[in-house]
Amino acid sequence: MSTYPLVKFAFEVDWGGTKVGFQEVSGLNIEAGLIEYRHGASPDFSKIKMPGLKVFNNITLKRGTFKQDNEFFAWFQSIQLNTVERRSITISLLDENGEPAVTWKVKNAFPLKLQSTDLKAEGNEVAIETLELAHEGLTIENN
Repeated sequence: MSTYPLVKFAFEVDWGGTKVGFQEVSGLNIEAGLIEYRHGASPDFSKIKMPGLKVFNNITLKRGTFKQDNEFFAWFQSIQLNTVERRSITISLLDENGEPAVTWKVKNAFPLKLQSTDLKAEGNEVAIETLELAHEGLTIENN
C-alpha cells in the first residue's frame, strides 16, 4: 500500500476505444434515494427510512478546443427524438507509473448539453469546450 494518496491531475478518459485528453471531469457521484414510510398502527410517531432507487448525476467533461475536431458536436447531432448514440465510457485515475488505480465505468452515456468556449478579446486562456452527459449507471473499481 502506498504511503501517499493518489493525485487527481493524472487521469484518462476512454470512450469506445478512443482515449481523449480532458482538462476536467466532474459529476462522478452515486446517491441512493430515500423512501420514508409509516403505517397507521405504528407505535412510533415517526417514519422509518429505507434506501430507494440509485441516482446518478450527470457527468461533465471539459477539454481544449482543437482545430478540425468536431467530435462533441457530431455526437450531439446524433440525438433524434428519443434515440441517440450511447457510449460506454471508462475514466481512470492513474498512479505514479501511469497505470489505472481507480476506474469509473459509465454505462449508456449520451450528450445532454454542449457548451462552446466563451470569447474574450483580452483573454489569456485556452479555449475550452464542455460536454454534459447523462448515463444509466456508474461502477467504481479499485485496481
